[in-house]
Amino acid sequence: VQLVESGGGLVQTGGSLRLSCVASGRTDSIYTTAWFRQAPGKEREFVSVISWRTDTTDYRRSVKGRFTISRDNAKNTVYLQMNRLTSEDTAVYYCAAGRVAGTPFLESDFDSWGQGTQVTVSS
Repeated sequence: VQLVESGGGLVQTGGSLRLSCVASGRTDSIYTTAWFRQAPGKEREFVSVISWRTDTTDYRRSVKGRFTISRDNAKNTVYLQMNRLTSEDTAVYYCAAGRVAGTPFLESDFDSWGQGTQVTVSS
């Protein structure tokens, strides 16, 4: 499975961005797709996940109510709509796909990773 992210950029505090992750290759093997992020000098962290089988979603606490994950089956694409952005959301955002059912959130649960897209929130 190959993953390509897009949609990152520079936005002011309080603004919005929508990230996209297009999957290709053995997409029939995907159970879940997640977004992770890594801020400068920090470890990569889980942001959100969606199950391709049940559409069940999960989010890290700090983004609940502001971020929404969704997917378009026909386009093999997963989106992350990010609203009310703050400087704490500045990071490189990575898309990941895996074969673990449910709503996994560990990096080790995902087999395929994209290259990442930079999101910068300025005050």
